[in-house]
Amino acid sequence: MKPQDIIKEKSSLWIFGYGSLVWKPDFAYRRSKVGFIKGYKRRFWHGDDFYRGDKLKPGRVVTLVEEEDACTWGVAYEVTDSQVEESLQYLNVREVEGGGYVTEMVEFTPREKGPGTLSALVYIATSDNPIYLGPAPDQEIAAQIAICRGSTGHNVEYLVRLAEFMRLCCPEEHDEHLFSIEAALLNILRDCGGIKSPEPKSGLL
Repeated sequence: MKPQDIIKEKSSLWIFGYGSLVWKPDFAYRRSKVGFIKGYKRRFWHGDDFYRGDKLKPGRVVTLVEEEDACTWGVAYEVTDSQVEESLQYLNVREVEGGGYVTEMVEFTPREKGPGTLSALVYIATSDNPIYLGPAPDQEIAAQIAICRGSTGHNVEYLVRLAEFMRLCCPEEHDEHLFSIEAALLNILRDCGGIKSPEPKSGLL
């Protein structure tokens, strides 16, 4: 699915974020909603050799993996009019060209009571991507995150901000994969007395 096909005859579009987009969309939007999509699980299985790592030490960032009974929480942003083309052009560079993600349309369910589900665009990195790293034990993923840094910051920040989002915006939900890796990472940082975790930020959305 190409951006020009998505924006054709569209004056409004919802974009679902489940990784860094939940705290750093960096594009103009009309409004945002916290909610979830079904049929996908969030996993730190994708490599990042630019934003959160480099060619020698690729970082670990999240992608979505299909699983029938899974549910992934995040934020959907509504872009309208000129924002549609502008946001897709920006995300094409950030997610597709820079990260190797592809686009899919999914059904997004807002947490707040309303008319029901919304059709949303989402970016997913699949296993045929050259920098896809795949599954690994939580301790191994945490150890990799602990030593990686890219152009936009340390890989630790990426993990901490995502866990922070879940606790602040979805306190009733438990992302076992995310929190398990976070716990393993914090143990590593305590043991080595090295990297200081970023201070929590208020007003993520």
